[in-house]
Amino acid sequence: MREILGKRRRLLRGDGRPEVISAALTFATQWQWPVLPGVAADSQKRDRCGCPDPECTVPGAHPFDPGLLAATTDERMVRWWWSNRPAAPIILATGGQAPCAVSLPALPAAHALTALDRMGMRLGPVVASATRWAILVKPYSMEQLGELLYAKDFVPGSLRFHGEGGYLALPPSETGQGPISWQRAPLPGSASPWVPDVEAVVDAVVEALTRTGVSAPEL
Repeated sequence: MREILGKRRRLLRGDGRPEVISAALTFATQWQWPVLPGVAADSQKRDRCGCPDPECTVPGAHPFDPGLLAATTDERMVRWWWSNRPAAPIILATGGQAPCAVSLPALPAAHALTALDRMGMRLGPVVASATRWAILVKPYSMEQLGELLYAKDFVPGSLRFHGEGGYLALPPSETGQGPISWQRAPLPGSASPWVPDVEAVVDAVVEALTRTGVSAPEL
């Protein structure tokens, strides 16, 4: 009986993927980014989500149970969640005290980042999945975003904005669409990473996509 209980405790501690709980603790306790475990991908079909929606477009990369409002920076809660669900994706609740993000399809994003480097644009961390890259930015309000977009003659429809009430899967999560990684990793250290203003990023991304002639398809 003692041996069985010991095996169960080892499984709950998630000894197989210690990097996930370590990353979740860094985000929550060192950087004060509220996080929560996402729904896992379907155990039988990795490209399907474990949530009840058979048409889920972000399999294994969104909150479900618990819901987004449960996101926290509390160390004990984070440890408990990932001890019981060691393979769960790490979901960031964007906005408030945490960064927001601007995302776009992976191929246009790669071209845009190259163009931004040539322009001398300073960027913070960039999160990459197989289909989309997300540039982390400072928190913004919906009013601020609305004014920014209204002032633009053109904004690619494929740009997505992860603001207050939104979410984003963070590395080193595994989702139904593949792994989540850092395209631009945060600099090592205990301080929360620097991120740019959303205005600067949207201005630069739109200009870069226009200048390079790269189309950003509606994805």
